[in-house]
Amino acid sequence: MEKFAFIMHPLSAKRDISRKYPFVKVLPESWIEFALRYKSPMDVSHITGVKSITGVEAEGWFVGCPLTPKLLLELPIEEVWKKIIATAKLAEDHGAKIIGLGAFTSVVGDGGVTVANNVNIAVTTGNSYTVATAIQGSLEGAKLMGIEPNKAHVAVVGATGSIGKTCAHILSKTADSVTLVGRSVDRLDEAASRIAEVAKGTVSTTTDVEQGIKDADIVITVSSAVDAIIEPHFIKRGAVVCDVARPRDVSVRVQQERDDVLVIEGGVVEVPGDDVNLNFNFGFPPKTAYACMSETMMLALDGRYENFTLGKDVSVDQVEQITQIANKHGFKLAGFRSFERAVTSEHIERIRRNAGRG
Repeated sequence: MEKFAFIMHPLSAKRDISRKYPFVKVLPESWIEFALRYKSPMDVSHITGVKSITGVEAEGWFVGCPLTPKLLLELPIEEVWKKIIATAKLAEDHGAKIIGLGAFTSVVGDGGVTVANNVNIAVTTGNSYTVATAIQGSLEGAKLMGIEPNKAHVAVVGATGSIGKTCAHILSKTADSVTLVGRSVDRLDEAASRIAEVAKGTVSTTTDVEQGIKDADIVITVSSAVDAIIEPHFIKRGAVVCDVARPRDVSVRVQQERDDVLVIEGGVVEVPGDDVNLNFNFGFPPKTAYACMSETMMLALDGRYENFTLGKDVSVDQVEQITQIANKHGFKLAGFRSFERAVTSEHIERIRRNAGRG
């Protein structure tokens, strides 16, 4: 039996913590975050029934790092690392041989390098498979919306991060044009110069999210923003938006006000095994998980107990490798979801008609 673990953390102090402790709903957010800062890591759930199509089985654990995105980004980095390392040590105690860093625990600091240097098990951010599924989902969504990827204008929000930069690199080889959106002009220019070497068409940059995506047919958004940064009027009619970020980059108002754009959640994956039970409710159907979680599971099933995806870069080779491992063990995209709901063919057809492509 192979063994893995995955680190989770609350995305919202009041909303997520109140699920277990209802009384916190009446407390100020700042009080809850103060208490979380001094809370110890905890077990969240035991994952059972993961079974590769090759016959290999695995079990795992979700372990909780009790820090919100705000705390992870604002506390001294040494304090953040100490908390994440303590959470990983909890997984070690269960016998896990590899641990995945979820959400903002994969973003802060050096992208897991310091964590890996201070634990006795392998560490991965899951970003390689997140890239693979974001690209696959975006291209499939584009096809369903009648968009030809080789004629499309692609925008990547968060394009200087490890996921965004690699998504832009791969998609630039076939897209008509690519816009990189980020906060740092210097880092955008550096990324653009590298991508331009392989790009089929033009590569542009901007620090303005609205300007960057307003003409895009395909948008992949994977920023590390704490709050939503994409509003309804930013998006081109008939566009596909793949929101990989957690917390979401796309405002819930898009769902309410734009019935002519397709918004999908990046990286929702069907986990192999007849009796898969995560013992935690993400709002997903049974047997499904985020791509970053799935990368940790498939590496365990493959016996690849190594630091697979670490640091601030994801290589094209890593994306290709993890795609091969996913196929070998039976991981695959679990259809489309949008704002925690399944996207049906009828829903897509309605969006196509509203966008004038029906």
